[in-house]
Amino acid sequence: MSHAARVLVVDDDQATREALAGLVESWGHRVALAANGREALERAAELRPEVLVSDLVMPTMDGMLLLRSLREELPECVVVMVTGRGTVDNAVEAIRQGAYDFIEKPLDPKRLRLVLDRALEKQNTQREVAVLRHSLRRLGFGAQFIGQSAPMRRVFELIEKIAPSNAPVVITGQSGTGKEMAARAVHDLSPRRERPFIAINCSAIPATLMESEIFGCERGAFTGADQRRAGCFELADKGTLFLDEVAEIPTELQAKFLRVLEGSKLRRLGGKNEVEVDVRVLCATNKDLKEEIRAARFREDLFFRLNVFQVNLPPLAERAEDVPALVDHFVARFNKEASLKVSGVDPHALDLLKSYAWPGNIRELRNAVERAVILGGGGRISVEHLPPEIAGQAEEAESIRLPLGHTLAEVERAYILGSLGRNGGNKARTAHVLGISEKTLYNRLKEYRSSGGLEAGTLGRQPR
Repeated sequence: MSHAARVLVVDDDQATREALAGLVESWGHRVALAANGREALERAAELRPEVLVSDLVMPTMDGMLLLRSLREELPECVVVMVTGRGTVDNAVEAIRQGAYDFIEKPLDPKRLRLVLDRALEKQNTQREVAVLRHSLRRLGFGAQFIGQSAPMRRVFELIEKIAPSNAPVVITGQSGTGKEMAARAVHDLSPRRERPFIAINCSAIPATLMESEIFGCERGAFTGADQRRAGCFELADKGTLFLDEVAEIPTELQAKFLRVLEGSKLRRLGGKNEVEVDVRVLCATNKDLKEEIRAARFREDLFFRLNVFQVNLPPLAERAEDVPALVDHFVARFNKEASLKVSGVDPHALDLLKSYAWPGNIRELRNAVERAVILGGGGRISVEHLPPEIAGQAEEAESIRLPLGHTLAEVERAYILGSLGRNGGNKARTAHVLGISEKTLYNRLKEYRSSGGLEAGTLGRQPR
């Protein structure tokens, strides 16, 4: 059972309101009541409920307007809508606007309790993430550390655990996932935060200059070396050195790199004396270092010395639930930079942004939103403002194309998986749209998973 929580129940019908309150109280929660949306806003400001359970259709201020107002006044509150059969479409729209879920009348107590428990789990998760994010955001971190998805929570938690140590860290992830930002987070949450953070991109340095850039050089060490020059290790003394694309370090330099890591001493190019350094080394790569070792392009002993901790940054495609928060962040940022007043993103455009594969990850999302903000001017971002490769999903998202020759079971599978994707993975909404029970839907998905057929749209993505 979830913890005892503050729950605000809102319904204009007194009997329904009191019945709901009795149920919720019987599960150990503290319940407050409101007869309409305006009263609910007043009570919410006073009580700061963790969960609000509200009827959708009410006089004075309906549930939808209450939801929008609550998003501004109390964004951490989780909202569950109660709806009659004639307003299910409106309830689905409420979810797109930020509600957690909806429950259809007549109320099923088991369903209500399940949704309430899950809503409280989400509220607890949001609180934990907010604490972690506060540590990161107060230090100036950007969009890469926005997100409440499970993969990002694991990243936050791991960074907080490993930051205080001096151990090396390998940061992996696709291009555009924010590897340097993660390295800065490790540095700025560490005891070295007041010391230098030196970052270099190994792939951008010519091989002939790599040694002097990393280890420094003495005057006359090579043509053009007219003075002694400190390398990145010396510049990062008492602080942190971040080597991006570490796999690009030539193999002949990797042995010297390893000796510095093990002995905390280096010899500049052309030098005779050793220089002591106290540096924590963080590195990043989008290559598989184990594959590089098998191909004899990366030393195994260096890998083991660097790979004390590993932080793997998930691609944006694996955390689609974070896209709305990222979009809001970028809209606010570009509104400010360009002195515009884009008010947000319409639900259809947001659905396309969430379903897009994002091969360029957050960097690509940033560019797409910047483009949309400029084209959107002072209104809302719509599908026509999105890049063609994203907007082009619109037609496919509305239908499933199936050539003749498939069995009814294959057609059913494609339709169920397509509907699940269209509803953002929400099984309750999908079951309702399909007119089947949640149990039936779960059984179907279990069958598809066991048969290896849980690939949404494999039948529906046929050439035109």
